[in-house]
Amino acid sequence: MSAPGGHPAAGADFVVVANRLPVDKRILPDGTNIWKRAPGGLVTALTPTLATHSGAWVGWSGRPSTPGEPEDAPDIEGIDLHPVSLSADEVADYYEGFSNATLWPLYHDLLVKPVFRHDWWDAYVRVNRRFAEKTSEAAAEGATVWVHDYQLQLVPAMLRELRPDLRIGFFLHIPFPPPELFSQLPWRTELAEGLLGADLLGFHLPGGAENFLTLARRVLDAETSRGPIGARECFGTVEYDGRTVTVGSFPISIDSANVAAEAASAQERASQIRAELGDPEVLLLGVDRLDYTKGIDIRLAGLERLFADGRLDPAKTVMVQLASPSRERVDSYIEIRNRIEQMVGHINGKYGTVARPPVRYLLQPVPRDELLAYFRAADVMLVTPLRDGMNLVAKEYLASRDDLGGALVLSEFTGAAAELSEAYLLNPYDDSNVDDVIEAAATDPADDRRARMRVLHDQVMTNDVELWAGSFLRTLAGDA
Repeated sequence: MSAPGGHPAAGADFVVVANRLPVDKRILPDGTNIWKRAPGGLVTALTPTLATHSGAWVGWSGRPSTPGEPEDAPDIEGIDLHPVSLSADEVADYYEGFSNATLWPLYHDLLVKPVFRHDWWDAYVRVNRRFAEKTSEAAAEGATVWVHDYQLQLVPAMLRELRPDLRIGFFLHIPFPPPELFSQLPWRTELAEGLLGADLLGFHLPGGAENFLTLARRVLDAETSRGPIGARECFGTVEYDGRTVTVGSFPISIDSANVAAEAASAQERASQIRAELGDPEVLLLGVDRLDYTKGIDIRLAGLERLFADGRLDPAKTVMVQLASPSRERVDSYIEIRNRIEQMVGHINGKYGTVARPPVRYLLQPVPRDELLAYFRAADVMLVTPLRDGMNLVAKEYLASRDDLGGALVLSEFTGAAAELSEAYLLNPYDDSNVDDVIEAAATDPADDRRARMRVLHDQVMTNDVELWAGSFLRTLAGDA
């Protein structure tokens, strides 16, 4: 049954559209399917919001589809899931190719050279069209649709063409580059027009919103204006194709209260972790996807210099690096994995003993409760990206420390640094600064570190994910 205009008469009033579903599909040996909650910051951030809405989620299951494979659409915890199928070739071209070998490095300050291939672009267009069509089918008349992230930047305009009745928001979870970098894209006009299909474009920081406003003027010759809109720092509009698009900044956060509650119950395991590591005087922790943007090599190099200079004692210091495998078929990710593993081996070979290597490195997913226990155990949390849209690991660490212990070392080039000014901020491009800041976080008087942590913990507990989502959705609805 269809309503006037050709769209479904029944559907969800609130639809989330993201590259990945909030669950992963697993096929058992007997051929049956099971669905398990997927890892990732977006899933963690949006779960509380979806819990308060009757809605749907459109996304990819995380594995390539095979010819003739049935497309089941489970209902998980009250969320109506709408899987989008991707073939193995589309995973290679749309996801590993255009999304992560073209857009990702371009949006992260060209830390590696982007690859521009027209066949990848064709796959990106095709997959974005499929997402838009699936969303059109899932949404009720007049529904609110929230599209997420760089993999789906064409969806807003494609969806508006299919369903002009919808209220469409788009949020970018990574940095938006200056126009000079974005304009390297052969498809800069198409991507900018794709984003302007939304009613509201959200970025983490004002700088991202400013970059987009400038881009719209230069590339599309659109009229733009600036000025505060609502309670949050939403400060601009774009007039294009007879419509007004609001552009603003909405720094994402976490489900702070839930993280704090779960972490408090992990204290016993945290003590066990320290004992298993030999009760070091200083326990340093890194928790990251294995990605060249995350600066894992930066912190390892700093640790080695601190050992070499006698500023930290390798016999009394342990660094734990938990790294989740990521995009393992992309060349730049293979290269950073090899580099990190070589550095870990070198440091342990030079400064460790058979019984006590100073660096413990895990390249595997870590269960949630175990991760929170590591947060509680760590004396220093190392968050050292060369570029990062926000970094929710830093906020989870702060929320988990209601004991006000520990210290956060945070790169100035994370979005989180704009909010967390009491952290030990460092410039990952400055070796001397890296060394000085890590040493200070490890050796400053406990009272000084506690004073910093009190401010940081309060900031994260106050500015949680519900504030972020609520602010965005109110602005999208025109209620801000």
